[in-house]
Amino acid sequence: MAAAAELTLLEKSLGLSKGNKYSAQGERQIPVLQTNNGPSLTGLTTIAAHLVKQANKEYLLGSTAEEKAVVQQWLEYRVTRVDGHSSKDDIHTILKDLNSYLEDKVYLTGYNFTLADILLYYGLHRFIVDLTVQEKEKYLNVSRWFCHIQHCPGIRQHLSSVVFIKNRLYTNSQ
Repeated sequence: MAAAAELTLLEKSLGLSKGNKYSAQGERQIPVLQTNNGPSLTGLTTIAAHLVKQANKEYLLGSTAEEKAVVQQWLEYRVTRVDGHSSKDDIHTILKDLNSYLEDKVYLTGYNFTLADILLYYGLHRFIVDLTVQEKEKYLNVSRWFCHIQHCPGIRQHLSSVVFIKNRLYTNSQ
């Protein structure tokens, strides 16, 4: 999904009805937002953080200094590791690492839903939707997290719902 489309989804999920206009620049199609009163903003995470502040939902950026740092870490991970990496091996490495990380967490920061969860959900959707049942079971923690995020009010919107089976079918999927 193009970054501009993701930012439009984010706007709606934040309750913003502005309908900002986005453009893309360069080979990697980096999103650009022309603001009404000031310089244009460039980059998915920069624009997303701006939209969160516009919606007065700063808690999505983290509540403590540590949580804010973790949110930034995952936003950077989204842009550097997930975007532009579409080979099967890249995706399976990302899912394996994320699966280990989420082993003892509900959300990426632990127990609080943040912008990092939203943007990583959007970034991974196109890959998760194509996983087989066996692959979803192999990445059980990612599947649990993903299923939870897609059911958060307003997040999924027009994206297809990914079905997860509650009963394990494969015993040796690790």
